[in-house]
Amino acid sequence: MKPLVTAIAATALSLLFSAPAHAAEIFPSRPIRMIVPSAAGGTPDTLLRALAHEASKTLGQSIVVENKPGGSGVVGISDVARAAPDGYTIAYANNVTLAINKSTFKELPYNPDTLTPVAFLFKVPNILAIRADSPIKDYDDLIKHLKEHPDELTFSSPGPGTSGHLTGVLLAQTANVKLMHVPYRGSPQAVADVLGGQVDMIIDNSPTMLPFIRDGKLRPLVAASLDRLEQLPDVPTISESGLPNFESVAWGGLVAPPGTPPEVVQRLHSAFIGALETPAVKERFNNLAVIRMGGKPEDLMEYAKVETEKWAKVVKQAGLEPQ
Repeated sequence: MKPLVTAIAATALSLLFSAPAHAAEIFPSRPIRMIVPSAAGGTPDTLLRALAHEASKTLGQSIVVENKPGGSGVVGISDVARAAPDGYTIAYANNVTLAINKSTFKELPYNPDTLTPVAFLFKVPNILAIRADSPIKDYDDLIKHLKEHPDELTFSSPGPGTSGHLTGVLLAQTANVKLMHVPYRGSPQAVADVLGGQVDMIIDNSPTMLPFIRDGKLRPLVAASLDRLEQLPDVPTISESGLPNFESVAWGGLVAPPGTPPEVVQRLHSAFIGALETPAVKERFNNLAVIRMGGKPEDLMEYAKVETEKWAKVVKQAGLEPQ
């Protein structure tokens, strides 16, 4: 009987020691850290917190949002690039960190192409707006004024290299006019100085602009999306105003460290794509004119490639020196 007892004991010990290892493979078994490489209260922060709240219900674990602004998103994205590839550190990556930074930095401390895509989440249209009391009434009036008075009008943006800034650069190149850029460290001050009269107009994304437009403090002249915004049906697009196929939107999704296992990526992907379809997120995003995306994880990087080429040409033509 001793061999039988020995065998039973060995089996019991094997099960005992293999149980924790098996449990460790179940993802997620603890809270997930989500890095948002911009300030709290901004558009990315607002949208990602709404999605994290819904996705955490599916995953059965809390998702802790950590804001790490700085260096055009470089600080936050570098953090996720160095993290363990286990799915417990993910980050929001966007048009700046995945595409534009390749042209505006001489050297990056992270490689955008090696990050693991998790989900393409949304596009956010940019809007060009002016103070409500401005004598400039519409887009045609603006272009006429710019041609008659070169270098006179200024526009603010949330910062150099942002989609607001480069929308202005692309508009100036395409319409053959001159616009003077006044960069800020974030949207709040960029809006405040337009309202205060220090700057003539602003180009920023819809979640930032809509509250001021609805309050009658800013007058939208054009949207930089291909189609008119449902929330601003009377505001024309740049594309329909004489510059066909003009599109300049902020966009973004989730990435994980290089080498994150496919099964972990799929678990995260399913949770966040599901979050996009929840009534709470749909309502919030629609109110802010945010376009929900989705699709496969690799769709994020494929779109980034297209945007990288697009903005590289804009940056080069504008003569913007990499930092």
